[in-house]
Amino acid sequence: MFAQLLRHPAVAGPAVLVERNLVIHRHSWYLLLAEVFEPVLYLLSMGVGIGALVGDVPGLGTGSAGYAAFVAPALLATAAMNGAMNETTFAMYGKLRELRTYDSILATPLTVRDVALGEVLWALLRGTAVTLVFGVFLAVFGLVGSGWALLVVPGALLIGFAFASLGLAVVTYVRSWQDFQLIQLVMLPMFLFATTFYPLGVYPRPVQLAVECLPLYQGIELIRRPVLGTVDAGVVVAALYLAVLGTASLAVALRRLERTLAR
Repeated sequence: MFAQLLRHPAVAGPAVLVERNLVIHRHSWYLLLAEVFEPVLYLLSMGVGIGALVGDVPGLGTGSAGYAAFVAPALLATAAMNGAMNETTFAMYGKLRELRTYDSILATPLTVRDVALGEVLWALLRGTAVTLVFGVFLAVFGLVGSGWALLVVPGALLIGFAFASLGLAVVTYVRSWQDFQLIQLVMLPMFLFATTFYPLGVYPRPVQLAVECLPLYQGIELIRRPVLGTVDAGVVVAALYLAVLGTASLAVALRRLERTLAR
């Protein structure tokens, strides 16, 4: 049945592109460890180091959580975001603008839709792999205290889909490598202020409303709540938000890629 699914026209094209990327990157798997290294450093410096001074922070719902346990799920969501979005921005820009990789790919039976879906699927797999490795690290160090933490896997897939699709749409507007500074100008403040290191309640209500609109905030909620043992309507809202964002971004990306690759 799985083999038949892979032969389906809607799946076969994207699957071929994913297979191509797997072949190309089969000798660079260690780069996944490098991507995990960054959130581990943040966890050790902020979660453990500063956590020793902060103590517990208000949890989601009743009770409280240790600072490292509070920060860890946010860093896990961030790892899923970065792992996926880096593939459809930095990596894809070179193939799209400089190497002209897709010109040769489109000379085959593959279509622009196959390229878009294949790159999103590859980015999603890459981001989820980074998240799973970091998740194992958290479990080993006792920072996963709830059975609901198993929802991290579908949560990471959804975060990866949303940000991979968003990155795919954004990269079609990038004109040069210098434009990536503008992307970082958005990503870094979002990382810092989307409740990564402190709860939403520290902000006044008007600022809370703005923060709640950030996609990373919703991604963090999608991961943090199950890891801390809280599964409620907030998880559903976050999942719907990311699903809508990913679908809308992918639709924009498809139209933009059609124009870009037709030039």
